[in-house]
Amino acid sequence: MKTAMGIDIGGSGIKGAIVDIESGKLISERVRLPTPENSKPDAVAKVVNDLVRALGWDGVIGCGFPAVVHHGVALTAANVHKDWIGTDVNQLISEATGCPTFTLNDADAAGIAEMRFGVGRENARGVVIMLTLGTGIGSAIFTDGHLVPNTEFGHLKIRGKDAEWRASDAARKRKKLTWKKYAKRLQEYLNEMENLFWPDLFIIGGGLSKQAEKFLPLLSLRTRIVPAQLQNLAGIIGAAIYAGEAA
Repeated sequence: MKTAMGIDIGGSGIKGAIVDIESGKLISERVRLPTPENSKPDAVAKVVNDLVRALGWDGVIGCGFPAVVHHGVALTAANVHKDWIGTDVNQLISEATGCPTFTLNDADAAGIAEMRFGVGRENARGVVIMLTLGTGIGSAIFTDGHLVPNTEFGHLKIRGKDAEWRASDAARKRKKLTWKKYAKRLQEYLNEMENLFWPDLFIIGGGLSKQAEKFLPLLSLRTRIVPAQLQNLAGIIGAAIYAGEAA
């Protein structure tokens, strides 16, 4: 059995578990600790260390992080503190935990898990786009099973605004949209994605995927669209796979 610890850093919670990366199964409990209020790098690193200690882990760590991550360095900070820009996340977490760490974009991590052990297994050929609907819109695109990292399709402009400002779960809650009105906004965004990339499949993940039956049937697309299978575990599993293969 080959194992790694997967950690998913989010705006409200930091989640982690030990994963058998050959089966995609968790072999420990899933632990969640609240994200520090200011979400600055050192404060987050301390919580990650608390998570690692709680699970008694001493090995390779994979970390899904909500930003563009280029060779372990965070280059954006749309939904986290601006101090993260330019931070070597691999080095920060490694020094805090004493464990070798490999970091990637959180939606990329979720996409890797879905393509390996979720609904994407049946779609190894062609173009697959995974979108995570939550605080923002995360994205991962695969062509013939290969990830193109750090896509930022949540920032595609729709009616002059970032798509995530109009069609994320946070936007739905902020505007108190009915499912019908929300689906109309999501449809507009997905039509734009269809026209740009001509995908074979959309996978909808993130927190909103748990309520997929309330809005997916309201969409009319030429592309097949399905909810993610791994839901909130995808980021943890994908981060662990990434680290296990990078180590």
